[in-house]
Amino acid sequence: MTEPGILLLLRHGESTWNATDRFAGWVDVPLSARGRIEARRCGELLRETSVLPDVVHTSLLRRAIATADLALDAAERHWIPVQRSWRLNERHYGALQGRNREQVRAEYGADLLARWRRSLHGTPPPISPGSVYGQENDARYRELGVPVPRAESIADVLDRLRPYWESEITTDLHAGRTVLVVAHGNVLRALIGHLDGHGDDLSGVRLPTGIPMRYDRIAGLRPVRHGDVGPSAHI
Repeated sequence: MTEPGILLLLRHGESTWNATDRFAGWVDVPLSARGRIEARRCGELLRETSVLPDVVHTSLLRRAIATADLALDAAERHWIPVQRSWRLNERHYGALQGRNREQVRAEYGADLLARWRRSLHGTPPPISPGSVYGQENDARYRELGVPVPRAESIADVLDRLRPYWESEITTDLHAGRTVLVVAHGNVLRALIGHLDGHGDDLSGVRLPTGIPMRYDRIAGLRPVRHGDVGPSAHI
């Protein structure tokens, strides 16, 4: 019987909007210079620790795609298969997309913002039709088969992520592959909450950019052991 594979979860490197504390969501912002360095260092760490992925799953957003490309190049694994899906996109932050966090906090209050950001079912206000920060006319989503979201809770993210997790990622894991998922803070937070059984409280799930988290020998949907790949100081 094939031993279940290793799952590596990696939040993309710092984006230009991470650097200015703006909500990105589905807006396709690039990596910052620091983010590109983080991605390369992640790949170097994977190579140094011999935790080498066999396959990569990532989103349709350039900050995740570029992180995967840079990390794989540094790990000398640029040749492995990469699969992209909108189901791994960041949470759609609705009307908050494009806005600075402090501005949002001043308008709505710290408690409501915290509920939107960290509770399982908190949903920010929907984005206005025709907003420059919306994706209704984005070519990459024309064949989606479902409406482009106007706002999402973390529970919504988990609902759209789960079919991909079950049909694609777990298939690779059960085949004994080391799987690198390069995605976004809220997508990975939803998945970690599901794997670790955090329930409705995700306030304690922290994900720094560019540092891979490792899950070993996943049985069903539960990890046997997990932790960071190597010391965080290397990143």
